[in-house]
Amino acid sequence: MSIAASQRQMVEEVLTDAAKTAVYTGRKTLSAEVVAAISRVDRHRFVSKELVQLACLNRPLPIGYEQTISQPFIVALMTDLLGVHPGDKVLEVGTGSGYQTAILAEMGMQIYSVEIIDALAKLAAAHLKATGYSRDAHIRTGDGYYGWPEASPFDAIIVTAAASHLPPALIEQLKPGGRLVIPLGVVFQSLMLLEKKEDGSVVTRDVLPVRFVPLTGGH
Repeated sequence: MSIAASQRQMVEEVLTDAAKTAVYTGRKTLSAEVVAAISRVDRHRFVSKELVQLACLNRPLPIGYEQTISQPFIVALMTDLLGVHPGDKVLEVGTGSGYQTAILAEMGMQIYSVEIIDALAKLAAAHLKATGYSRDAHIRTGDGYYGWPEASPFDAIIVTAAASHLPPALIEQLKPGGRLVIPLGVVFQSLMLLEKKEDGSVVTRDVLPVRFVPLTGGH
């Protein structure tokens, strides 16, 4: 099967998973904008050469340094939950290989992405440059637990590693009316959606069970 055909099959599987998890999410499908981005961004450009033939499988894959590129369905779901619009400024905690960053860039976001592993930050930057998404993606090495204060506030924040609790700095850096999507938990994890109200209060919702690598750093 060609890569293009494999990518189409991957998108179909993502939509099937979305329908299956409607009991958790309350939605039977994903936004058209998210589906279009998943269709256009070539996932095989964000994995090693050895894994290119597996890139369009709807599952996580290793990217080195004990990290993974998330399952396409989870990438799509987390992006959908952000509720972002073209031109929005998004903070990403955990750049990884840059795939999630590219999805957001494809949708017209301005992304500020923090990766704690310097080698991965450099790899992601190279991937984004090679695929034409570097203009809208700002990458730096650092501890994403503390966000990116000088670039805040953000319209949305996405965290791609599991935290034991909500990082206070991220809530502070989120605009009123903004959304934060984060996996929470140590042994058992849940994907959480946080919405910040205009008065600064927050409302959280448990979306569905997930499994992510842990958020690391000095905190």
